[in-house]
Amino acid sequence: MSDLNVSRETMQRLEHYLSLLKKWNPSINLVAKSTIDEAWTRHFTDSIQIYRHAPENWRIWADLGSGGGFPGAVIAIMAQELNPAGTVSLVESDQRKSTFLRTVFRETGVNAKVITQRIEATEPLSADIISARALAELTTLLEFAHIHGKPSVTCLFPKGESWEKELLVAQESWSFGCEVIKSETNPQATVLKVKDLTRA
Repeated sequence: MSDLNVSRETMQRLEHYLSLLKKWNPSINLVAKSTIDEAWTRHFTDSIQIYRHAPENWRIWADLGSGGGFPGAVIAIMAQELNPAGTVSLVESDQRKSTFLRTVFRETGVNAKVITQRIEATEPLSADIISARALAELTTLLEFAHIHGKPSVTCLFPKGESWEKELLVAQESWSFGCEVIKSETNPQATVLKVKDLTRA
């Protein structure tokens, strides 16, 4: 856990978050039970790599469909140290998962917003950066980004083996630039970094 180049305080927050995840997961199913023993690699490190690809000095980061907090809660913990002027908002419609996320932020002393609403019912967030993990096909994610992002928004979407197919389908409806970043945690996965988003 010590090779992430974060301060001891940030590491302590991440470790406390992990302990809460293990405590709550049996009753709420925040992540797949089969991944809980590998949570540090499968969920935490996977989320930290997303932060590394974000533009600097962002003001508003929106994480959509946050679930158990990946990557949104990890982003908020990282930002507490690396970009304290930024605001991280997590949109999660499930009340129990939202309660879990608020507990993580309260107990780690991290300043972040949890919005318990459906994404399409949420007031536009005017975000500089939008992330979403295991939420929807790329075409749907870009629709959400169009609603909740600034015209200059950068989107960071981790994707699995079907990313190329999703990209081709999305290009039928949207015009955008896309950098394909190889995942550090899964050789079959990528992070799609999308910019200059407009309707095709």
